Amino acid sequence: MRTVSCAGQVVVVTGGARGIGRATAAAFLAAGAKVVIGDIDTELVARTAIELGARPSAQVIGLPVDVTDPGSLELLFDSAEASFGPVDVLVNNAGIMPTGLFAEEGPEMTRRIIDINVHGVINGSRLAVERFRRRGRGHLVNLASLAGVQGFPGLATYCASKHAVVGFTESLYLELAESGIHVTAILPGVVRTELSAGGRLPHWMAALSTVDPEDVADAIVAAIGTGRLTVTVPGRLAAIIGGTRLLPLPARILVGRLTGATTLWTRPDADAREHYHRRIRGE
Repeated sequence: MRTVSCAGQVVVVTGGARGIGRATAAAFLAAGAKVVIGDIDTELVARTAIELGARPSAQVIGLPVDVTDPGSLELLFDSAEASFGPVDVLVNNAGIMPTGLFAEEGPEMTRRIIDINVHGVINGSRLAVERFRRRGRGHLVNLASLAGVQGFPGLATYCASKHAVVGFTESLYLELAESGIHVTAILPGVVRTELSAGGRLPHWMAALSTVDPEDVADAIVAAIGTGRLTVTVPGRLAAIIGGTRLLPLPARILVGRLTGATTLWTRPDADAREHYHRRIRGE
């Protein structure tokens, strides 16, 4: 992976208090950027900023943000610019992943997934693109998922939301191709965070597709300024996904059964998922 310097750049990361967002903020700080992390968890985002800011010369602030509210995001951008200057990079990372059969998913949870995972990305992208266009440069990074190019039982609405992010990002990439603004979708496999806790993959499959949040963060930083539309983490997943999609549907279903993909999120470790589900329900 190439060494990247982001010295002097101003980076905003949503969902930055934990998991991939926190790791991404840390990676940008290590690359010399000034970082603003936003998160709906007001106390945690403030604490995370203090912890990340403990390293020498680190310039980071943590602010509350609700990505479903355009006004909240605009305040985040305004605060970032007041503290550090014009924003160079936005990482739309905030997202949730409830699991379970769609027939058992209530409409409130369906709306919540779409509001955060889709509207949140669109809201952030609109603000970023408006400001990037004034300067003729900037980089928008949208967190998608392997679930954005495949379907997984137990993740129907989540898959729908990430497919939307992939399609939205590609459309923006094409619209802005000659503008000086870069647009990238990041497609991680299974990331070792609370969001994916309890998923049951065979050991050999986990070795192929599971990564740490730091791996995703490093891929995001490495993508800055490259003009790449999609980045898969780990990189080998791109070939696996491409090969699988060439198979006829019956063969793909068989592969899913053999790899455990068809039961990964329909029969997870319930105890491991419960804490996460309670948090995203606000309990």
